[in-house]
Amino acid sequence: MTTKDVSRATKRGPYAKSEERRQTILDAAHAVFAARGYRGGSLQDVADRAGMSQTSLLHYFPSKRDLLMSVLERRDEITSGAFPDDMEEGLVDSVIRTALYNEDIPGVIELYTVLCAESVTDEHPGRDYFTERYERLRTSYSRRFSELGAEGRLRPGVDPDQAATSLVALWDGLQTQWLLAPDQVDVAKGLRGYLELVILPDPTG
Repeated sequence: MTTKDVSRATKRGPYAKSEERRQTILDAAHAVFAARGYRGGSLQDVADRAGMSQTSLLHYFPSKRDLLMSVLERRDEITSGAFPDDMEEGLVDSVIRTALYNEDIPGVIELYTVLCAESVTDEHPGRDYFTERYERLRTSYSRRFSELGAEGRLRPGVDPDQAATSLVALWDGLQTQWLLAPDQVDVAKGLRGYLELVILPDPTG
């Protein structure tokens, strides 16, 4: 190993350890916020779960708000795995794939449901995140429904904007029921049933 190689390894060492600690904190915060919400879960709760002092935690995340936004950002990174870059599929398959994918990731639906509901409270730091997320989802699904309408595949009277809003609302509601009764509620089946009500079968098979 050359002197340059040793230098690179030395630099990577502290960085790798720092990144590992950061991920440990995010995992701990994810679990705490999913179980207790942002307001109910304290920085000390997160620090205890991560096995460090609150002072050490604040070295990586200067405030509780910073930690929350990083947890939400990481949640988006995790769930984006449902969509490989080279994948092309229809709206129904895309929705079902995402629903099933999220169910297999521990804590993702719990975190989203708890923080989303909590975000409507006064001065919640996650409010803008969820407001913008809903807007993106409605816009995206409205575009997909409009494309289906242009192909003659929406049932008569279906408005793309309303169909998109209803899809998002149904999805969130089904996930909440699934969290409370996972053996009785099938999120994917419910979503497929709704989509089959508003989308006509593909005549090409």
